[in-house]
Amino acid sequence: MDEPIEDSDVESAEDLSDEGPGALAAPAAALAPVPARRGSSKDLELLLLGGDRTLKRREVASAVGLSLYSARKLWRALGMPNFTDDDLAFTRTDLEHLKVMPALVREGVLTEEAAISVTRAIGQMTDRMVVWQVEALVEDMISSEGMTDAEARVALLDRIPTLIEPLEEMLVYSWRRQLTAGVQRLALRAREGLESSAEGRDGTEDDAPLPLARAVGFADLVSYTSLSRRMNERTLAQLVQRFENRCSEIITVGGGRLVKTIGDEVLYIAETPAAGAQISLALAKEFADDEILPECRVAMVWGRVLSRLGDIYGPTVNLAARLTSIADPGQVLVDDITAKALAGDERFVLEPQEPEMVRGFGEIHPVSLSHGAGPGIVLD
Repeated sequence: MDEPIEDSDVESAEDLSDEGPGALAAPAAALAPVPARRGSSKDLELLLLGGDRTLKRREVASAVGLSLYSARKLWRALGMPNFTDDDLAFTRTDLEHLKVMPALVREGVLTEEAAISVTRAIGQMTDRMVVWQVEALVEDMISSEGMTDAEARVALLDRIPTLIEPLEEMLVYSWRRQLTAGVQRLALRAREGLESSAEGRDGTEDDAPLPLARAVGFADLVSYTSLSRRMNERTLAQLVQRFENRCSEIITVGGGRLVKTIGDEVLYIAETPAAGAQISLALAKEFADDEILPECRVAMVWGRVLSRLGDIYGPTVNLAARLTSIADPGQVLVDDITAKALAGDERFVLEPQEPEMVRGFGEIHPVSLSHGAGPGIVLD
């Protein structure tokens, strides 16, 4: 889709249209609902894909109105494997869904570059989501039903048909709620955040040209590497899951967003310095009090970032990561500019630390953050 939609090597879509002499007749069985049946992955594939794979890639590209080159760009963005000209890889249902993005480009709603980027976001996020859901279900069957890992994975094939509609419904519901929250942030808080990000700055900072003002935080489990070496697969999985679940809950309740998890570390953002500080303190306290998980090091920096591909970039992110690495277990560190933004707020106590030489930043002046007045984040 990097080239014009209606390029010279687009095959005619007439051969796959619903009408006309060139139309491919869809088998009745492919169009009829496929009942949930036990016993084979083929049955499950029919249920998920809506029918048999009866179409080749050139047929689908032609019907969608794309060159094969452009269609392959779309499929790769979705995370589909490579198919040859001879592979029967697509169903009639695939054909209907794959028309969506090219139609938006033709109508001028999206540029081709934006369409590919949005499609890649869908492909990558749903891929991770499916892996996460499968592993969660397998782990639950192992712990609650006494199955082995292999037994649970086989048994899950029989249970998936009853889960498809509920999980799909929750996916759409969650997406709409997340989009609503994103619109609110975009419309109501962007200007306020940019204005407050100017506090304590003179415009010469490394992050000054970047567009979004955010509190960027990291939380890193202490001694995770040595712990993981002493744990079996199941215990390690439970530890990681407990860590991610608790972080996600605290960050969400605090009004932030969990950007990503990286093994024993989480990256999160919030829209004000105070919100970022409250989340950071709550994370440090949670793991200091946890009887199973070790303590964590936490750092938070208020600055500007670039948001792309669901991730964030810029000097603010790098500084937060560097501060995390020098924090003591259970401690929350901020930089001096973030400390100035929090100064005067009775909810926080700020204690300057000894200057540190930090790779890529030179001498910095970390400040230890701790609880002041008020309850902080309260979890139900």
